[in-house]
Amino acid sequence: MAEKSKFVPGWYEERTPDGSYRSLLKWGDPEGIKHPNSGLVKLVMDEFGLDEARLSKASNLSLEKIEDTVPCKLHPEHLAALIKIVGAENVHTDTYERIKRSYGKGMLDALRLRRKLIENIADAVVAPRNTEDVRKIVAYANENHIPVYIFGGGSTVTRGMEATLGGSISLDMSRHMTKVVNFNEIDQTITVQAGMSGPSLEHILNHAPKELGAKRKYTLGHFPQSFEYSSVGGWVVTRGAGQNSTYYGKIENLVIAQQYVTPIGTLQTCPQPAAATGPDFDQVMMGSEGSFGVLTEVTLRLSRLMPENRKKFSYMFKNWEDAMAASREVMQGEFGFPSVFRISDPEETDVMMHLYHIADSPADAILQKMGYKPMQKCLMLGFTDGELGFSINIDHKIRRICKQYGAFELTFAKVTEAWEKGRFTDPYMREDLMDFGVLIDTLECGVTWSQMPEVHKKVHAFIKQRPHTICMTHISHAYPQGANLYFIFIAKMDTIREYLDLQYGIIDAITKSGASISHHHGVGKQTAPWLEEQIGKQQMDVIRALKKHFDPRNIMNPGGTLGLDMSPAQANREWSKDLEG
Repeated sequence: MAEKSKFVPGWYEERTPDGSYRSLLKWGDPEGIKHPNSGLVKLVMDEFGLDEARLSKASNLSLEKIEDTVPCKLHPEHLAALIKIVGAENVHTDTYERIKRSYGKGMLDALRLRRKLIENIADAVVAPRNTEDVRKIVAYANENHIPVYIFGGGSTVTRGMEATLGGSISLDMSRHMTKVVNFNEIDQTITVQAGMSGPSLEHILNHAPKELGAKRKYTLGHFPQSFEYSSVGGWVVTRGAGQNSTYYGKIENLVIAQQYVTPIGTLQTCPQPAAATGPDFDQVMMGSEGSFGVLTEVTLRLSRLMPENRKKFSYMFKNWEDAMAASREVMQGEFGFPSVFRISDPEETDVMMHLYHIADSPADAILQKMGYKPMQKCLMLGFTDGELGFSINIDHKIRRICKQYGAFELTFAKVTEAWEKGRFTDPYMREDLMDFGVLIDTLECGVTWSQMPEVHKKVHAFIKQRPHTICMTHISHAYPQGANLYFIFIAKMDTIREYLDLQYGIIDAITKSGASISHHHGVGKQTAPWLEEQIGKQQMDVIRALKKHFDPRNIMNPGGTLGLDMSPAQANREWSKDLEG
C-alpha cells in the first residue's frame, strides 16, 4: 500500500454540469477546483479512519439535472403584472432558477441539495432593472400580500433569503442593478447599486483613473472570504466584515448613505460623514437583512490604494495565552492597526502546518526543539496597509511585541503569502470533502478580550466532546476592546440531524458563554431563535416596532428572519422532520 501522503483520493475533476444539483451546492466557478493537499488528506484519513478504498470513489456527486417539477404557486394575474413592470425576460418560474435564488451556500443548503430535498423556494424570480422597478414591484406586492425575498450574490450561510412562505417572489438584484450611480473624488466616495459584486466594485476602484476619470487608484478595503461571489448590498444588510477589517473596518464603518425602498415609501439617509440629528438611520437599516425594505443604492467611503507599502508578517507563539496577550497588546498599543491580523489556536495551527507542508518537516523539527510544541503552538499572520511610514512603524511595533511574548518570526517561510494565495479559494475544498461524507462548517462570535479565554474554552470543549471532530479557531477581526472568534469544525457525518444537533449545540454554547451569536455572518433564519435571548426583549421590541412601521403587512423577507414571525418549530429550535435523514 502506498504511503498516505502519496495517495490521491478520487476527486471529481470535471466541470460541474450546468443545471445540476452540484452546480447549486458547489462554491464559485463551475470550473473552479482546489483539492485538499496531501497534508490535509493525511490528517482527514488519520482522524476519521478513512482508508484508500473508501476515498477512491465518491458515492454521491449530485451530478443529476434538476428537473422542472416544482409548480409555481403565484397566481397568473400576479405574474402578468410583474411581467408588465419588468418585461417577460426578467421573470423566471423554472425550478432551477428559483432554487438558485432561494438557497445560499450554508452547509444545510448543501446537505439538502445532495439529498435532492427542495423546500422553501420562491415561486418566481424577478429581476428589476432600476430603482423605479423596485418601487413598483414592492408596491404591487404590498397591495396584494405577496412575500418578497431578496437575492444579491447568493453567498449567505444563514438561510437569509430562503422563501419560507408560498406565493412569493425573489428579487434578483444581481442581474441589472450593478452600476455606479455617482463617484465623488473630492469627498472620496462612490455610490453604487446594491447588486454590484465585490470584484466588479474593486476592479472599478483599482482602475479609477481609467474607469472613473479619477486622479488616483482606490480601494474599499472590504474582502470577505465570499468576496468573489457576494454583493455590496449583501454586505450592508448583514453587517459583514472583510478580512482586512482590522484596518479598514466592518461594512458599517464604510457606509456613508443608503437608499431603501420599503412598503411605506423610500428611505434615503443623509450623505454627510457624521451628524447629530437623532438616531443614526444608517445603523438602523444596516443589519435589517431585507426585513424592512430593499436596499437599492449605497454610498461608501474609499481609501487610497497603496499595495506597494504593504508589510507582511508571521510569527509562531509557544501557546494560546501568549498569542492572545500579544494580540491584545498590538490592538491597544495606540500606534495604529494592521490590515489583516489573524491568530490561530493550537488545533488550527496544527491543521495549517499540514496545509502548508510544514508538519513533520525539518523546519517543524527545529521549532519543536525550540519549545514550539505540536497542539500548543499558535500562528499569527497578517499584513499592514496605508502610508509607507505608518505601515513600517506598525510592522516594527508588532515585531517588538511578538518578541516580548516569546514568538519566533516566520516571515522567511512565506506563511502569509501561502494564506493570501488561498484566501478566496479554500471554500472549493468543501465539496471534495463532502463527496466522502466529511463536513466542514463555521460559526463565529464576538468577544471582549476578558471574555475570550473562557468563550474559547467552553465552545471548543463542547465541539470536542463529539468524538473524532476537528475544531479549529482563529481571530480574524480585532479591536482594542476585543475580537471575533471564528470556529471551524470538521466532522464525519451521515445525516442532516447529526449536523443540526452539532450546529444548534454550538450556538447554544456561544450564547451561554456570553459571546455575541454573530460577529459578521448575520442572523438570517439560522440563528434567529437565539436573537431575543441574546439582545433582550426591549431591543427585540424595537426591531418588531421598526418592522411594523416599515412593513405593516409583513411581506419583506418573512418567515423567521431576525427572529421575526418565527414558526413554533423555529422558536423551539426544532427542525423539519424532512431534514432528519
